[in-house]
Amino acid sequence: MKPLRTAILGCGGFANRHAANILTLPEEIELTAFCDIQEANAREFSAKYNQGKGNIYTDHRHMFAKEKLDLAIVCLPPFAHSNEVELAAQNGVHLLMEKPIALSSEHAWRMVEAAEAAGIKTQVGFMFRFGEAIERLQQMAVSREIGTMGLMSARYFCNSLHAPWWRMRDKSGGQLVEQIIHMVDLMRYLLGEPVSVYSRQENLFHQDVPDYTVEDVSATVFGFQSGALGVIYATNGAIPGKWINDYRVVSQKITAEFTNANNAQFHYTAETPVRTETISSEKNIHLAELKNLLNAIRSDGQTRTPLREGARSLDMALAATRSAETHQEVSL
Repeated sequence: MKPLRTAILGCGGFANRHAANILTLPEEIELTAFCDIQEANAREFSAKYNQGKGNIYTDHRHMFAKEKLDLAIVCLPPFAHSNEVELAAQNGVHLLMEKPIALSSEHAWRMVEAAEAAGIKTQVGFMFRFGEAIERLQQMAVSREIGTMGLMSARYFCNSLHAPWWRMRDKSGGQLVEQIIHMVDLMRYLLGEPVSVYSRQENLFHQDVPDYTVEDVSATVFGFQSGALGVIYATNGAIPGKWINDYRVVSQKITAEFTNANNAQFHYTAETPVRTETISSEKNIHLAELKNLLNAIRSDGQTRTPLREGARSLDMALAATRSAETHQEVSL
């Protein structure tokens, strides 16, 4: 088969990770176009990842109109999403899209409708679903071999001013919507669909930073259809230079302690004595999500995290923000 003609839309820092992974799959993917509102960014990517041979665009509408694309990698910040999904759908272009896919539920579900109506394959960048330890636990949960899932706690600690747009709620959605949505999505993946959420979110450490309107501490509790509970606690006021996200899951027969999506200790609490299993992996989870999308395209199968999943996890995060604004529990 011919390599998929692929474009990168949004040539910022994170797009480098996808571009580097693409270079490891020369028989599968060919980078042919680069689009960014800053032409210099697109040209830099073309020089770095395609010897300067890629076509350059500053308007995604022109790119979709002129290029014969098979796949687009969308790495736009949340506020910059517009009609790229609809245009991709109209042109039969499959998508890998970074999270969050939108800043409103209405926009997200319009994306889902367009993609599903056109039959394109989509993958949202919730890469933690592809972690070796997460995959193992999810399979055990589906098979019911570890009994009823009861509790998941997740921590997200960092300390950075990030990009100027990130600090503004109307552009990023806040820390929970823009960053911690990874943890939100993992809870959906492991515990099922939520029915309620209560969240408190405050800005305690950055009140003197101009235009810093997002939360920097938060605590959120989700209730799930199964009766399970999920707790996420997060801050942007922890250790500078460190990005900590870890989690713990308790079921009837196992307690799992994750240092990250690839590495965990599984304690089999129904056994006497308790047996501990260590899951250790250096798996490239971003490459795994890309390969999962490629397989879906080639086989006309399903991806693990299509846009519909992105919209559902976004709804969950947005509901937490509504709860924080009203100081009331929100039903889902």
